[in-house]
Amino acid sequence: MRIQLPPHFQLGFFPTPLHGAPRFSEALGGPEVLLKRDDQTGLALGGNKTRKLEFLVADALERESDVLLTAGAAQSNHCRQTAAAARMAGLECHLALGGEAPEKAQGNLLLDQLLGATLHWCGTHRKGETLPEIEAQLRAQGKKPYVVPYGGSNELGALGFAVAIRELAKDLKDWEPRRTHVVFASSSGGTHAGLEVGTRLLGHEFNCIGISIDKEEDAHGPFEERIAALAGKTAALIGPEETWRAEDITLRKEFQGEGYGVIGEPEKEAMELLAQTEGVLLDPVYTARAVGGCIAMIREGEFSSEDRVVFWHTGGAPAIFSYAESLS
Repeated sequence: MRIQLPPHFQLGFFPTPLHGAPRFSEALGGPEVLLKRDDQTGLALGGNKTRKLEFLVADALERESDVLLTAGAAQSNHCRQTAAAARMAGLECHLALGGEAPEKAQGNLLLDQLLGATLHWCGTHRKGETLPEIEAQLRAQGKKPYVVPYGGSNELGALGFAVAIRELAKDLKDWEPRRTHVVFASSSGGTHAGLEVGTRLLGHEFNCIGISIDKEEDAHGPFEERIAALAGKTAALIGPEETWRAEDITLRKEFQGEGYGVIGEPEKEAMELLAQTEGVLLDPVYTARAVGGCIAMIREGEFSSEDRVVFWHTGGAPAIFSYAESLS
């Protein structure tokens, strides 16, 4: 299917590598595992948000905005990449961060500061609850802010991952045909929705498996319903009307541990195993939890030895340094 894309602003280096993880696969004794390396997108140490931001920044520029405004946790990979994207586009960046200002900035927060982002500390609010208030303040100052949603996860941001499915299909042309499962961290929903859209609209048979990172639910309803609704809105941007139901979304919630940002034994094992077999680093919050879930599914025999698992590495390595005590 041919799709008509809205404008994008180039921020990253694509396609990102897809390569085998033979020692990791052997250690688990399961299916062939490949790694899709969106930690190598190149934007301020890389990450999956680059794909979303290319469409969101283009929209901000078209609207003649002069500030990118977004939200996240103190160690948000999304916020770090948004700050870098703003600088590449000649824009200011304001970040609404959960928590309180620490005595010493580390990890992603240190990079936010190096990139010159203005930080707004928001206590218990880390998912953009204070964005309307900050936006109003900026407009009162005569600025033209563009609100990038939490995680970049609206239909325009999700479009970056609908397109990414086409990239993965091209990558896999060099590999033996096999049933392919795509495993990834699912948090704000945009990556998940985009992959679902790309898989269906572009005619691929990938089985998309999101590993839920965050226990929190909100008044908007079950997360599967929100992903399904976002997939429908994303599809409408590029093709005929399509609908998804909550039951169409595979979201594994049993690997959430003690909650968001709490590092347990599965995350530690995932980080150590992939580092020591393949020399690949995971972040403690997102990719380590997702790989931990993937390891558990392989050990439980959920995949055939004839299957292929593509783990979509969404980046986040700078956060490792702020979790040193939890990992030691």
